[in-house]
Amino acid sequence: MLTLAASSGHAIGIALAMIFVLGVGAQWLAWKIKIPSILLLLLMGILAGPVMRSVFPNSAFAINPDTLFDSDVLLAAVGMAVGLILYEGGLTLNFKELQSTWKPVTLLVTLGALVTWIIAAFSVYLIFDLSRPIAILIGAILIVTGPTVVGPLLAHIRPSGDSGLILKWEGIVIDPIGVLAAVLVFEAISADSQLNDITSILQAIGITLVAGTLIGLLAALILQTLLTRFWVPDYLQNPVSLMLVVAAFTASNEFMPESGLLATTVMGIALGNQKKVDVHHILEFKENLRVLLIAVLFIVLSARLQIDQLAQLDWLRVFIFLAVLILIARPASVFVATIGAGLTWRERMFIAWLAPRGIVAAAGASIFSIGLDIQGADQVVPLIFSVIIGTVAFYGLTAPWAAKLLDVADQNPQGIIFIGAPSWARAIAKVLSDRGFKIIMIDTNRANVRDARMAGLEAMQENILTFPDITDLDLRGVGRVFANTPNDEVNTLTLQRFKGYFESSSLFQLPTHKQKKSNEEAHGDRRWRLLFRSDADYGGLESRINNGWVIKATTISEEFTYADYRTLYGSSAIPLFTIKPGKVLSVSTVDKPAEPSAGDTIISLVNPDELFVMAPSFDDDEES
Repeated sequence: MLTLAASSGHAIGIALAMIFVLGVGAQWLAWKIKIPSILLLLLMGILAGPVMRSVFPNSAFAINPDTLFDSDVLLAAVGMAVGLILYEGGLTLNFKELQSTWKPVTLLVTLGALVTWIIAAFSVYLIFDLSRPIAILIGAILIVTGPTVVGPLLAHIRPSGDSGLILKWEGIVIDPIGVLAAVLVFEAISADSQLNDITSILQAIGITLVAGTLIGLLAALILQTLLTRFWVPDYLQNPVSLMLVVAAFTASNEFMPESGLLATTVMGIALGNQKKVDVHHILEFKENLRVLLIAVLFIVLSARLQIDQLAQLDWLRVFIFLAVLILIARPASVFVATIGAGLTWRERMFIAWLAPRGIVAAAGASIFSIGLDIQGADQVVPLIFSVIIGTVAFYGLTAPWAAKLLDVADQNPQGIIFIGAPSWARAIAKVLSDRGFKIIMIDTNRANVRDARMAGLEAMQENILTFPDITDLDLRGVGRVFANTPNDEVNTLTLQRFKGYFESSSLFQLPTHKQKKSNEEAHGDRRWRLLFRSDADYGGLESRINNGWVIKATTISEEFTYADYRTLYGSSAIPLFTIKPGKVLSVSTVDKPAEPSAGDTIISLVNPDELFVMAPSFDDDEES
């Protein structure tokens, strides 16, 4: 439990509530307005911390973490929280991704990190006129990139080729390496340092690597054994996982300070790549925990800043330093690390254009600055936080643009994976495929897969519920998943498997007969978005196709409006999709039916026998 400093319980309660409300609220607002959440988290923390303390010093709403928590306990909790975040990141890493990327990843986190360290440290020394020890420490902290920033950006950009995988691995693996470098520098420049020669430094590196790796592997093996032998009930699996992460972090730190981050990262990677037990439920829990930890950490750490520290910064020099990091240090490190890696120049340029700093840099600056009693130590935290704000803002705003300019972006994927390939689904998929949308059909039925392939569609004979790894599918260009088997439970379980790879708003399943009841009952029973219309269940769609209904694509115009369309095809027609200008596909759902406007193309399932006799003035009316 965190030790609370002397303060009224009422004020402490308000401060703690504000930390959670601001943290989660900032992330929701960032999602809503589509900007990196760290920017809003830092802004909220600075406003609620140093700004409020300066304007309303006695207000209960002015957060001051140093009076709320004992500093030693706070920083220990920060380190442990970062360890949990890296553990979650390690769970997402798959060794299969290294088959074509191991060389650039290895060089980026070693040689590339060294290049960044040298350039960053030299720049701090020259630009800010700080002492060499402080410059070297800041350079070491800035080796790290921010996986909590890189991850969402990659999810938004969806880069093609190997660049996304390289950036994901680099962002997670380089963090314990950067922290190790900072620890060595910190120990070397401390007053009671025992790292006074190359032998002791190499010994410290060896202890960190051996202790962190072995303890991480041991913790992963223990958890795997407990789960494989069913020695832990389902409801305790996540708490036991959390307990072992904390134990591994603490045990490793006993051998070498801050080596616990390596232990938790190794533990996550080992668990994520073993095949004896399913850890998807643990990963999902850790993802939710990570969101909360990031929210609290950034609010607390940014609230610790002092207004005079920010005021003392020479912002012109800060901008010059940011320019050096972005335009010189990062490109140089990537160029050196990717020579002969088989990457295109576009991929190398994109990797060089993405290196935001995040929570590990913030936590490292806060932890290391407190223990230093040398000139310039008070500049470490504000300078690192200014770099975090600057790099997150710059890369967050320009990386999508750069990816598009370099033609490595897949920012708005419109393709669909159909789980189930019956005749009606093949007819729909064929119309979409002919219009340039990527389609993948997956079915256990050999005949359905054969017929899909004969129609020119990409199809696989697989059971998606037992498919080893979703990432083995080529998801480039795919933005939605349709679960359209005749079994509603299979559809639900199928979409559950895809939940970690797509937003819930992009996961669709067929309605069932239950959706024909009242709206209240239908919505209460709904797990995912329901396709098309409440009466368009599997049997309904199949019978319509068997009875001669066809898929038609019709362009709506000023002369032939949607009202005219409804008159022509009647109320029995089922709108399926709307294709908007720019080849943007909108799915018609039970809760959000199609509302096409002039210039849109509507794809629908219609009964040709019910057409009203009229002369429509449109020039795009295709059927399948």
